[in-house]
Formats: sequence, C-alpha cells, structure tokens
Amino acid sequence: MPFPAQDHGCPGWNGEMARRISEFDWAATDLGAIENWQRSLTATVQMLLASPVPLVLLWGKPGYMIYNDAYAIFAGGRHPYLLGCPVEDGWPEVADFNRHVMTTCLAGGTLSYRDKELVLLRDGKPEDVWMDLYYSPVADDSGAPAGVLAMVVETTTRVLTERWRQHAEAELRETNERLQLALNTGAVLGTWVLDARTGTVTGDERFARTFSFPLDEAAKGLERNAATQVIHPDDQPLNDRLTVEAMRTGQPFRAEYRIRRPDGDYMWVQANGQCEFDEQGEPTRFPGVLIDIHERKIAEQSLRQLTETLEQRVADEVAARALAEEQLRQAQKMEAIGSLTGGVAHDFNNVLQVINGNLQMLAADAGESPTTLRRLSAATDAVKRGAKLAAHLLAFARRQPLSPTVLNPCRLLAGMSEMLHRALGETVKIETVLSDDLWNVQADRNQLENALLNLAINARDAMQADGTLTVRATNRVLDHAFCRGKPELSPGEYVVFSVNDTGTGMKPEILERVFEPFFTTKPDGHGTGLGLSMVFGFVRQSGGHTVIDSEVGRGTTVSLFFPRCCEPETVEAVDQTSAPVGGGETILVVEDDADVRLTAVEMLAQLGYKVLTASSGDAALEFIDSDVSIDLLFTDVVMPGQVKSVELAQRAAARSPAVPTLFTSGYTRDEIVHHGKLDAGITLLSKPYRRDDLARKVRSVLRGAGVASVSDGQISPCVPRTVYDPASAAEASEASEACVTSDPRRSLHEPTALGKSSLANSPTGSLAESMASLPSHPPGTPARVLLVEDDADSRDALCDLLGALGLDCTAVGSAEEALPLVPAQRFDVLFTDLTLPGMSGDNLARAVLSRQPDIRVLLVSGYGENAEIGDTIPGARQLGKPLDISQLRRELAEWLDHTEAAS
Repeated sequence: MPFPAQDHGCPGWNGEMARRISEFDWAATDLGAIENWQRSLTATVQMLLASPVPLVLLWGKPGYMIYNDAYAIFAGGRHPYLLGCPVEDGWPEVADFNRHVMTTCLAGGTLSYRDKELVLLRDGKPEDVWMDLYYSPVADDSGAPAGVLAMVVETTTRVLTERWRQHAEAELRETNERLQLALNTGAVLGTWVLDARTGTVTGDERFARTFSFPLDEAAKGLERNAATQVIHPDDQPLNDRLTVEAMRTGQPFRAEYRIRRPDGDYMWVQANGQCEFDEQGEPTRFPGVLIDIHERKIAEQSLRQLTETLEQRVADEVAARALAEEQLRQAQKMEAIGSLTGGVAHDFNNVLQVINGNLQMLAADAGESPTTLRRLSAATDAVKRGAKLAAHLLAFARRQPLSPTVLNPCRLLAGMSEMLHRALGETVKIETVLSDDLWNVQADRNQLENALLNLAINARDAMQADGTLTVRATNRVLDHAFCRGKPELSPGEYVVFSVNDTGTGMKPEILERVFEPFFTTKPDGHGTGLGLSMVFGFVRQSGGHTVIDSEVGRGTTVSLFFPRCCEPETVEAVDQTSAPVGGGETILVVEDDADVRLTAVEMLAQLGYKVLTASSGDAALEFIDSDVSIDLLFTDVVMPGQVKSVELAQRAAARSPAVPTLFTSGYTRDEIVHHGKLDAGITLLSKPYRRDDLARKVRSVLRGAGVASVSDGQISPCVPRTVYDPASAAEASEASEACVTSDPRRSLHEPTALGKSSLANSPTGSLAESMASLPSHPPGTPARVLLVEDDADSRDALCDLLGALGLDCTAVGSAEEALPLVPAQRFDVLFTDLTLPGMSGDNLARAVLSRQPDIRVLLVSGYGENAEIGDTIPGARQLGKPLDISQLRRELAEWLDHTEAAS
C-alpha cells in the first residue's frame, strides 16, 4: 500500500521521502508496484523513514536504494536521483566496495566500519571522506536475506579535528620537552626561604635581581608583603591561596604567576617548594625555587588561542579562497571578452575606414546637390557613431592606443564644468568637491574626460534627470588592507575621481555585471551597454582601478583610482593648421585588406603623393631592399606574413637616407603599444581616419624626418603613382575604377546592405549604383507605405529609397506618431522597426491590423528574422537587418510590379 505523506503515528513519518517513495514508479524495477511489496520490505521502509539517523535500504541483488530524509541530506546533489537506483550506478566511484557489501550481507553476514576512508565525487570533484558504516542483512517474508540495511554516519569533520588535535598535542609535548631541557640548563631565577613564624623572606643573588631588591636586603630578610607587591594583581590571590594550602597540608607547593620587571613588563615564573614543620606540626620554614617559564606560557597561550580560533580561521581561509577563485574567474572572463571585442573592433574599423574614405572622396566630387550632400552627411555621421562604438570596444579590451599626459585634476574638472552642465540639463544639480593640493595624474585627457562624462550621464539617467550629482577628486594613500582582493591595486599614493548620484541604486546581481560589455538595464534602443565597460578598460589600461558602490534606494558611487604622478603638468599645444597637401613624395602603403588599401591609395593620390602598395610585410620588404625611392612607409600594425610591421619599420629606418614610418590600425595588440602607451618614437593614425587627419599626420612625419618639400602648403598636387604605376592622374583614377569593378565583392549586381545608418553600412559606390538603377515615380497612384523607424538617419535613407522605388512613403519616429495617421488615410504597407521608444513595433502592427486588416506588415529587427514578438501576427513578415535592395524588392514585388507596368 502507498505510504501516506502525513504523520502515520511514528516520529519522522511527515518527511519528504515518504511522499517520494509513494509516488515513485517502482513497477519499472524488480521490486514491482508498491501495493505488491512484501510485508518485510514495507516494515523495513516504515522503520527507516521513522529514524533520524541516515539509513538506506539496498533491496534485491542490484541493491535498489530506498532511503530516509537524513540520508537524502547526506546524498546532496545526487538526491533524488539515487531513489530506486542500483547502488553501483548511484555511487560508481565506490562500486567495488558496495559490490562486496551486497555479496557479504545477502549471504547472511554483517559488516561494520569505523572511520572508513572513501573517495567520493562531490560537485564533480573527488574528495576524501570518512564514515562510520554499519551493514546488516534484511530478510524477506520467507526468511531469506533479500536486502541490506545500511547506517551511514559521516565522520569527516571529527576525523580531521582529531588529527589536528593529535598534531597540536604532539607540538605541546615537544614544547614541554624543550621547557624541561631549559629548566635543566639554567632557567632557575633564584631560591627563597619563607620564615613561617616571622613572615620574612630571604633569597639569593638571582632572587634579588628577579624581584629588583638590593642584595643585602634580600640576604637579611624582607617582609613577605614587599615581595608579593611585584606579583601581578590578577595572580596574587591564587598565589596566597596555594601558599596557605601548602602550609596547612604539607603538600608540595607549585604556583605560576607573573612578576613585574624593572622595565614595567611582566614575565611568567613558576615557584616550587615545600613547607617544613616542627615536632608539634607547626610550620617553621618554607624553602623554594623560582623558575623562568615565560616562553612556555607564551607558547601555551598561542596554542590555546590557535585552538580557540581554529574554526574561525578555517572559515576565513575558505572564504578568502572562494573570493580569490571568483576574482580569478571574473578576470579570466573579462580577459576573454576583451580579446573577442578587440578583434571585432579591429575588423569593424577596417570596414569603417573603407566607407569613411570613400564618402570623403565622394563628397569632394558631389557638387552642390543638396540631396546628395544630405545623404553623404548622414552616412558620415553614421560612420562616426560606428567609430565611437569601436573605440568603446577597444577601451574595454584595453587595446586603444593612449596618449597620456600629466594632468592637473582641478583644471581638468574646471574645464569640464560647462560640458557637464550642458549634458545633464538644468534639473540636475552638480556639486564639485576638490581636496586641497591635489596631486597630478598621468592619463589620456580625452579618454578621462569621456569616462567622467559617461559616468555623469549614467548618473543622470539613474536619477531620471532630477537629483544631485557630486563629482569629487581627492588624494588617498592606500594600505595593504585596502588593496587586499584587488590585484590591480598596489599600496601607495592615488588620486581618486568619484561620481556620486542620488538615484535608485542597483541590486547586487546587477552590480556584479555592470562592467560587462553590452550589459545594460536601459530599454532596448536606449543604451549600448558599453559606457561602464569603456570606463573599466580605460582605467585598467592607465594603471588604475575602478570601484563601484551602490545600494537600492541610496544611489551609486563610481570611483576611479589613478596612481599619483610627481611630474609637472603637461602644457598641451593645439594644432589649428589646415590640412596640407603633398609635393610628389613617394609613400609605400602596406595593408592586407584590399578595400582599405585602395581607399588609402586614392586619398593619398588626391593629396598629391606618389603611391606604392604592398599587401604584406614580405611584399613590402622587396621595395625596402630595392633602389626604389621611398619617402614614407605607411603600414598597418597587424600584418600577415613573416615580416611584421615593427621589423619592417626598422628595416626602413636602416635605409640611407632613413625612411620614417607612420603606423595605422584599428586594433594595435601588443606590437607598438605596451602598458597602454605607444612605444617611444611611434606615430600612429587610428582607424577609421579622415582624409584631413591623414594629410596632417603624413606631413608631420615627413617634416620630423627632415623631408623638405615646397608642398608644405605651397604647391598643387603632382601626378600620383600607384601600384599599377600609371603615367597620369587620369590613369590612376581608371586603374582604381578597374580594381573596384574587377573585384567580385564589388559587383554592380551585389545587393546593397540597408539597416540602421544604412548609408554608412553600405559598400561605397554600390548604393549610388543601385539608387541609379531604381525606377522613377509612376504616373499612376503609387502604393502608400507607413514607415516607422526611431533612428533619424535610417528613417531618412529608407524613406528616400522607398520613394525611389516609386512608393508614397510617410515616415515617423514612433508608434505613438503612427497610430493617429491610420484612421485618416489608407496604407498598403506598414514597414516598422521592432525596437521603438514606447510601444513596440509588433504591438503597433496588431493595432494597425485591427483597423486595416488587409495591410501588408513588414517587421524589421537587428536581432534577425527570428526576433521574439510574442504571439504570431498572421500575414506579417519578419526581416533581419541589414536589408538589401533585392530582398526589399521581393517583399514589395506586388506594388513594384504595378509601378513598373504603369511606367
């Protein structure tokens, strides 16, 4: 019969295991259904369920396991898997041991073990454990052994404690042995005799020195009270009681107490003696010896303190180890994420460089067309946003090349005052607290200002633009206690910048993840999750440390620790010169990415330089080792091949005359950046760069190398020479175009990518070519499209594209703006982003379909075609960003076919 889940009249019957045993499918085992169990089995199970001791019944030859609540606790993570499981399968690591138990007990024997040592898997790791184990056979209804009842009591803690106690006792015995040796080799501090009748004490020379008495007074005799005044007040009552007891009983006298030394400290001594009596049994003479036991008592006290604090120290060590392991795991995770994000940023910057360079060259040839200039401007702004995103990734990965200077914190914060007020708005009160005589720090000014601004904006959002923001800068001297658990920090002098808000604060589970890239608590579309990760990476790269304290309802404080710099403040010069052009110098461009290489060639050609190109360091070395005239080496840092960029620069510098090097990279790794700083003598142009930035850097390096040229702002660009070696600028342009059209990745039939900031994300040239092939507006009534996109640049680009396809597009930035338009006019297509401020795109689609059921719905998301939208929307199509023109044509074919037929 099933076991009841509630109390059945026996203690322990209201446990969880009674319910689990009743509900278990025993029919799937050799035991059969629980209703058909033998009475002996049922009685044994009832008995073990009522026991508070861990008991487990192993029934049948396989040893199917049935156990009580106490054993379930012992089983730990293996419960409830063990229930109904053969014992060898449940405990595979001790299968041989359990096989011996089953064989012995089913044959009628019993087994018992005291402190049996076993190796069990706990949390997936082998662990030494000790147990008291008792095994007895259990008979079935016929009287034959059919199972084994096991009592399991883990004694690991007691065994380890006993071993430690034995070790401590051995150390104590050794200490006592050493003490006895010391006593036998001159530890006696003097001898004394107490006259029981007069109460005077006499002593030898050593006794007089020990108690700080004159030798003649000690020899003549002193009042006993004069000697006892030197004894520690806490020890004197015991000494008096033992003295009286020895004089009454005649038993040996032995007392331990502390006596005051001349310097005021106390030392432990042991007084041994025995009173002498006359014929009438009256005490007469009480001689004794004084022994130095100070070292032994100190050792005993230390041992006693060790024993008393053992449990706490073990707990502290376990906690410290757990903290260290967690910090190691966190450091490894952040390092792995950093490597990944650094590599992504590198490739992303290469893509942005191609787009940016081509946009600038297109802008130079765009003429005065407002539409073209507006589109180029939108694309350029999108590239800037992409570059900022890549910079944040590099900051977290601690791969951004820093330009540290010595900064004065007071002047830095004073210069940021206006920027903070403008960024935070009038409703946020800003308080600045600066310590007197702030030390200087060495850091990248732009990155530090950006980090503080990021923290201030986060604080504003946490306060919902209404509260008090406090910015502090203080000097702090950190000790070892503060730096414990923070491997990035060493004791010493630091300047601490802190940003405190009066916002909502953060929960502990959120606080643990705030520095992870892309983690954000803001709604979709309102934060990249890179702000705090950028701050974390920049501060670490600068040799500092970031600490964040937050409590729900009490706000947040983020503190940036920077090592003190004792050097004077750096005076920064501002370069306000216009972008210079070249004067015919020859530049060797080394870049493995063909698109980036082509863009660099065209920009340098426009600036008036002759250009040679190489796709690897190995290929570039052939130019360096030849007699070809080269004025500047312009090389990517990370290059394929045997010859790396640094070695290439060294070989160029060894030429006569020496050839200077300008490095460029979107991800510097460790070739030219060490400890967060550019190596000495290195000039770096970070990707993506503008043409003007390239022009200034090239001229700066050429001037520094002493390459004289009237091109320093005085001469028109001369004819460039590229790797194709054309004879004129026209030939160079034709060669560039040939290179583009011959590259299958740049085919005119390739669909142009569209999405957020679509112009910035399209291969340069492809979008213009695709736009040129679009049909003009049809003479008939075009299909009406309601476009909902919160990103202004993407909205403008898509609206223009839909218009070029011959569609009548109405574009808005939110669902709240779109809904009022639906009753007023009929739309054929709803084209909406999923992630919108306020109402989401899918909910907007449901609302629009309720009013215009036949409208075509296109849902677009950066999370792909399978983005989560809840309940399915009939007839709706989900598209992933970025879109391309061919995909857009397919989705809008019904209306585009009509448009083309009408035209």
